[in-house]
Amino acid sequence: MNIIKHVKRGLWNHLMKSGIEMGLASIIYEVGVASKYVNHAMRTGDLGLAGTSNLYGEDQLALDVLADEIIKDRLDHTGRVSRIISEEQSEIIIFDRKSKAGGYSVCYDPLDGSSLVDVNLSVGTIVAIYAGDDPLQSGRHQVGAMYVVYGPRTTLVYGAGNGVHEFTLNSLGEYVLTREYLTVKKQGNIYSPGGVRCDYSLEHEKFVKKLEDEGYKLRYSGGFVPDINQILLKGGGLFMYPGTATAKHGKLRLPFELNPMAYLMEAVGGAATDGRRAILDLDCYDIDQRSPVYIGSRDEVELAAKFFAGDMK
Repeated sequence: MNIIKHVKRGLWNHLMKSGIEMGLASIIYEVGVASKYVNHAMRTGDLGLAGTSNLYGEDQLALDVLADEIIKDRLDHTGRVSRIISEEQSEIIIFDRKSKAGGYSVCYDPLDGSSLVDVNLSVGTIVAIYAGDDPLQSGRHQVGAMYVVYGPRTTLVYGAGNGVHEFTLNSLGEYVLTREYLTVKKQGNIYSPGGVRCDYSLEHEKFVKKLEDEGYKLRYSGGFVPDINQILLKGGGLFMYPGTATAKHGKLRLPFELNPMAYLMEAVGGAATDGRRAILDLDCYDIDQRSPVYIGSRDEVELAAKFFAGDMK
């Protein structure tokens, strides 16, 4: 009886019952398969440097490189992916698409926050999915997005026009449904502030002070994936990484960090902006493109915009 219940609640079964197009479903499922190998490698493998750097000049961990290769291979295995952009690669990678059916392009960060692995904090994988052969599109054109959290539990969250749902990796190595149709409240009570405070703009500093004065609780792990996951599963709150004096365009990359998370956040009733414009409406023209971000409950995101518009003192 338990086996039947387990099968009914599995990831592939959920994708099929939701009516997700087969190619899109296979991409989501195969990223889930890849994440099991990444999870195993993280718990048992080499956490040292790979002796290489990515396109941003950051030293790559052996785990970064391995996670990138695992996910890349699984995406190629679908036969439906024609182009990929990875945070660990310096250029768009072209696959020889095996299927004659409609193809997809994928942007992904194989191991976001990997510098936290050696101190045993949660990290994640982030994925954006587009129809067609162009991975550098406005985030509004995404047909699906997902992330995986590698923490005390390994969980997968996906959305593809059918709500946003959480799955947990069980002891049998299968993702089983934990929560369906996640939502965030219009207003939360936690905030996660990225960046160095002495580099904040005057508008951003005033906004943070407003949140503090109103009793918001600071909850910041240093990892984008676990912080967004906390807002989603707690049902409200705000993550922000502003433009600063030393990083005018912020730190987080649009193609494979901000766009997929903004897609999911809007799908659960939240919002995501750069302080003025919706993240999903920004033109995406470069692999290294970055943007400030305010993402989470709608009231807090809209309040931030009021400070940047000069409507708040």
